[in-house]
Amino acid sequence: MHFIALEHQPTSLRGGQELNLFEICRGLAQRGHQVSLLYEQEGNLLEQYRTFCDHTIPINGYGFDRRKLHDVLRFLPSLASLPKIPTGKDSVVFSNAYHSTFFGRLLARYHQIPLLCYLQIPPFDFNRQRLFGLQGVRRFIAVSDQTRSVWSKLGYEPDKIDLVYNGTDTNKFTPATDFAQVRQQWGIPESTRVISFVGRLDKEKGIETLIKAFALVKQTYPDVKLLIAGKPLLHVSLEKQKECPEEGMKYQRSLEALLDQLGIEDSVAFLGHLTQTASLYQVSDVTVMPSLWPEPFGRVIIEAMACGTPVIASRTGGIPEVLTGKFQSHLVDPGNAVDLATALQSILHWRETDPSLGMRSREYVLQKFSLDSMVDGIEKILFKVVNDG
Repeated sequence: MHFIALEHQPTSLRGGQELNLFEICRGLAQRGHQVSLLYEQEGNLLEQYRTFCDHTIPINGYGFDRRKLHDVLRFLPSLASLPKIPTGKDSVVFSNAYHSTFFGRLLARYHQIPLLCYLQIPPFDFNRQRLFGLQGVRRFIAVSDQTRSVWSKLGYEPDKIDLVYNGTDTNKFTPATDFAQVRQQWGIPESTRVISFVGRLDKEKGIETLIKAFALVKQTYPDVKLLIAGKPLLHVSLEKQKECPEEGMKYQRSLEALLDQLGIEDSVAFLGHLTQTASLYQVSDVTVMPSLWPEPFGRVIIEAMACGTPVIASRTGGIPEVLTGKFQSHLVDPGNAVDLATALQSILHWRETDPSLGMRSREYVLQKFSLDSMVDGIEKILFKVVNDG
């Protein structure tokens, strides 16, 4: 089978959407499938893609603003490239976001091959081109049942939307072999309790709620530290998914001002973007995903739990599908600092009160959210689409 992936930018700096595609492509290549990557902008994962992809092809654009002549002219070479993109009878076009389905449909129609679309985000910012592209999708793949439900309410047939949960690399995300040594490397005493956050610095991520909850926890447990890892990349408008780094920096400064106001600035550290987050999970006693917006899935949850670190997360979006069974008690109301503080206080000392929690967290991920299970799910759908013609 030939998997043709359409990506905006192959990078690890933006979020889980790009990392999911990378792991899917690599997993399929390891299983002997041919993989090609089409991309608009270069990113830091491009060189790694080139180690297993048969082709990595730059594309000028997946669409255009018809009101801007220069935008139309920029798109024309993409249109001219359609005949040059290698395909075969077993090829499948895979849009990693619905934003690329316009070009994806043109490519699929030209070569008479199927188009699939990965639903990892809520449906925002539609235009005629994207609606045209979505009409040509043979099957959709959603990362959560909540995501599938949102798209179904827009009129997309539920029978055409398959569900494949995200998976994580449990060889990369593992518990610390020596917790004391990891703490020593970070310069943090073993007696200190560490709470961590991993994600972009954005209002929708609920970081203010976390900071306020942390201040409440600190009143009871003074020897506690909060580590915030992420790039200040604010979405000015969630509906349009427009990112503004300048506003992101302004937002980080407002968070720092909140720390000063609460008198906890010495106990909180902003780490910036981390290329390797496993060490942060390993050094932490608990990781928090305090999102206000309906997260479609929440990769951070399974990454942290694979490292043996329990997670407290908001009861919103697809998150309740990730924290199920006995882990449902780790869900809190979005935006409720008191609720979050209570949950943190109940779990913060698990190493003494419930020492098997770390291993149970990892076993849960191994059973339900492994990388192999995600690639298996994607591969089965691809085979079905190809064999059905």
